[in-house]
Amino acid sequence: MGMIGAVVSAMRPRQWIKNLLVFAGVVYAHKFTDPASLFKASAAFLLFCALSGVIYITNDIFDIEQDRHHPKKRLRPIASGRLPVRVAAAAAAVVGFASLVLSFVVSRPFGFCAVIYVVAMGAYSLRLKHVVILDILVVAMGFVLRAYAGTQAIPVETTPWFLSCILFLALFIAICKRRHELLLLNERAAHHRAVLRDYSPAFLDQMVSASTAAALLSYTLWAVMQTRPEFKGMIVTVPFVVYGIFRYLFLVYHRSEGGAPEVMFLTDRSLLINVILWLTVVMILIYRHRLIEWLPLAGSP
Repeated sequence: MGMIGAVVSAMRPRQWIKNLLVFAGVVYAHKFTDPASLFKASAAFLLFCALSGVIYITNDIFDIEQDRHHPKKRLRPIASGRLPVRVAAAAAAVVGFASLVLSFVVSRPFGFCAVIYVVAMGAYSLRLKHVVILDILVVAMGFVLRAYAGTQAIPVETTPWFLSCILFLALFIAICKRRHELLLLNERAAHHRAVLRDYSPAFLDQMVSASTAAALLSYTLWAVMQTRPEFKGMIVTVPFVVYGIFRYLFLVYHRSEGGAPEVMFLTDRSLLINVILWLTVVMILIYRHRLIEWLPLAGSP
């Protein structure tokens, strides 16, 4: 049980919150109340949790020496020695193969998305994480693949604006994380992650500004350009996105956070409430016609 627990811990369950993006397709397709679509989306979520966990194990195996120089990452199962490398590699191989096979059971397009995700993230672990700028882009594309895979699990057509919103928001978060690592580790930064020697706080601040503007603009244009009836009025959700991004910037620049985005979204009360309110408004806008139909039924005997 101890070894299984170490394997699960190495798969970083806290990071699985990122895989909730696969449900974006269900919401976007207006199928959140459809049991079949919800079941497929849930299966897609679980499979991406397994696949992302495999990538985390693989990455930790390759980064074992660098992680031992990090004040927090040195406590991870592989870096600390609690999980032997051979056991970790075997677990990753078994879980990864099984998850890819099951991905094609959900749907063939979803299966191909899963394969592309594993290949891209595998290339990141082996080489691309050492290439300046490209390392951040690949991380951001991982989020886009999650969202797109979710639409292929149902399946449903999507738009470039939908994917661009996710891309620029993911870039914004990834850049903030790099900035946090650089400032936290100082002179030890290059020992933990070699590519950090190619970054500077000033350069990353410029990238943060550019990605912030791109994220806000792409979301606003997506909200304005919606033509589907159920998405009318989506412009009212823009203030929530503006506040969320600015609150995130406040936490990054004034509280020196940003190293663990998944923790920030769950522990910062203002950020969490804002996300809940945004999601509530989005669901009301999409399903308002059904809500109107249900209201008379609620008052009937």
